[in-house]
Amino acid sequence: MRGLKGASVIKGHARFKDRNSVEIDGNVFQAEKIFLDVGGRPLVPKLKGIDKVPYLTNQSLMDVDFVPEHLIVVGGSYIGLEFAQMFRRFGSRVTIVEMAPRLIAREDHDVSRTVEQILADEGIDVRLEAKCIKARRNADRIEVGVECHEGAPLVSGSHVLFATGRAPATSDLGLDRAGVQVDARGFVQVNDQLETNVPGVYALGDCNGRGAFTHTSYNDYEIVADNLLEGGKRKVTDRIPIYGLFIDPPLGRVGMNMEQARQGGRKVLVGKRRMANVSRAVERGESQGFMKVIVDAQSRKILGAAVLGVAGDEVVHSLLDAMYAGETADQVARGVRIHPTVSELLPTTLQELREPKDTDA
Repeated sequence: MRGLKGASVIKGHARFKDRNSVEIDGNVFQAEKIFLDVGGRPLVPKLKGIDKVPYLTNQSLMDVDFVPEHLIVVGGSYIGLEFAQMFRRFGSRVTIVEMAPRLIAREDHDVSRTVEQILADEGIDVRLEAKCIKARRNADRIEVGVECHEGAPLVSGSHVLFATGRAPATSDLGLDRAGVQVDARGFVQVNDQLETNVPGVYALGDCNGRGAFTHTSYNDYEIVADNLLEGGKRKVTDRIPIYGLFIDPPLGRVGMNMEQARQGGRKVLVGKRRMANVSRAVERGESQGFMKVIVDAQSRKILGAAVLGVAGDEVVHSLLDAMYAGETADQVARGVRIHPTVSELLPTTLQELREPKDTDA
């Protein structure tokens, strides 16, 4: 950044002085356009006893240079599951504690069930419906109270990781002095062009609550740059949600889940195939998981998909391209794919669309 022509890099804590001015360590800088790209930080829950125990976050865990004997992971979503499997494979005993009735609750139930089984097969303990999580020290151990419907009320481990989400780093920016609006969680409110309610002030990346992924943050930049520098008319709402869960095997997710697709009384069709039917997966000895595609029954447009299995995080992009192009499921189903690859099963999946079953949600 220091090598860019016309750019100055200033290290310090920036706070708004007014809507056109930012103060950094006593120095005031004015501009017609100001861009907030402050990211986020680990969200540590306000649990009973948390101030009395040492704990790790997804940030501090990156500095750990040893293998914990027993890592308790509080949080059963993306960050928690990825670290849980990673440290289990390093050699730690791992227990996942989740307040919800299932892991990754934003996904369909069949995805949650299969992911839980994948982790259980590796020896990871999963405690769900932990309604009253609390923590305390007991000699050299950390005890986490879970009060689940089943199992012991306490989990005792050597270390605890709080993987309960991230919060935008917006609490000390002087946004109120600029009149910039935030929601109850601190996310900066933006319009389709990522401009805040204050003209000339934009918010990009994790702090605007419009994705919180590296790829969505970079796309935020592309939208703003194209609109301001090239006269573009790009909108953040034109973006189709896509993301991955990087356990092994990975989950690639695009578009809507089943609940979202059914909202408004929309009738949907589902195509679903096990990864055990994929030649490449069988050849590699990695046949866990499945692929599922959700289609609008009337328009035949693809609404969403989940590809849980080997190369699922790559395969899902071909469906994303079809969705951006506005192709129907029938058009995709007629395409010829290379054998033997994981992608070759997508046309077969779309050739066998049916009404959803209870096990598909």
